[in-house]
Amino acid sequence: MPEKYDPYKSYGEKLIGLFARLLFSGESHSLTDLARMLDCSKQTVLRLIDNIRKAYGVNIEETKQGNRNYYRIRKSIVSLQNISLTEAELKSLQLCKAFTRHLVGKKLYEEATQAILKSKASLAAGYQVGECHFTAFRPGTIDYTPQHQIIHALIDAMEKQQVCKLTYQSVNSPKPKKHYIKPIKLFSYHDAIYLHAQRAKEPGKPYVAPKYDPLLAVHRMKAVELTDIKFQPGKFDFEKAYNQQFGIIKAKAFDVEVVFTGWAAAYVSERMWSPNQKIIPRGKNKIILRFTSSSEPELISWLLSFGEEAKLIHPESLVKELKSKIMKLAESYS
Repeated sequence: MPEKYDPYKSYGEKLIGLFARLLFSGESHSLTDLARMLDCSKQTVLRLIDNIRKAYGVNIEETKQGNRNYYRIRKSIVSLQNISLTEAELKSLQLCKAFTRHLVGKKLYEEATQAILKSKASLAAGYQVGECHFTAFRPGTIDYTPQHQIIHALIDAMEKQQVCKLTYQSVNSPKPKKHYIKPIKLFSYHDAIYLHAQRAKEPGKPYVAPKYDPLLAVHRMKAVELTDIKFQPGKFDFEKAYNQQFGIIKAKAFDVEVVFTGWAAAYVSERMWSPNQKIIPRGKNKIILRFTSSSEPELISWLLSFGEEAKLIHPESLVKELKSKIMKLAESYS
């Protein structure tokens, strides 16, 4: 497991990083997000904020939403338009743009390209930032060009905290259905874009709380319409909700134990599958991986992708199900 905080980043670097984030964004950032960004404790962030206020006389606003504290530096009348990106920053943006081209769709990619071209114009003479060094391998990806306006509408709704009327075609539904949602967070997973949302009350109908918050694939959205209904987001921590177990489907978590051999042992050892995972070496080219999962279908599909190099040990109920699927798979090729 990696260390919780970065021991090599100095206090001064964290102070500068915090000041730059608050100054240039002009947005409110939660204490949790700032601690994660700086790779330090919340107490350290509060100490940094106090030092910036006292030493530099900067007014850092503090607000509260639910149980979470948010901080920001309100943008001054003085324009920051003459502050250009550095060559290294532009190179990083070129790399990020190239690596996500297949994910964001043509229109969003063109907008990102335009933004970078505007910044390149402000570089000092003699500096060059090319994009020919970066690209992405794209088989099996989704074209999000048709969802360009939908993505912008969702971003607008999240910023304004407005309920959306969503037309959505689920994978098992014969036709699209209408839903009223509170959009909370857009995120990527396995080269697809998803929206985590909360169910909103449909006008004229009683509200029935769902067992789980809606998880919506953006490429299945047919239309998004912003209503004039405002909402206050409930307490939500994306890292706590999604980055605690294996799987995007969130059901009851369960413990998993798998034996990997050969190339799969090396592949699995190089990656993080669950924050609480434990890798136990068992001689040459063999490991035991223990972790937690919240999605049985995703776990089975993942294990099958390793073929004979992966053997599920626990839980026993899934071992039986996996055996059954392997038998049916073998029958289809007999």
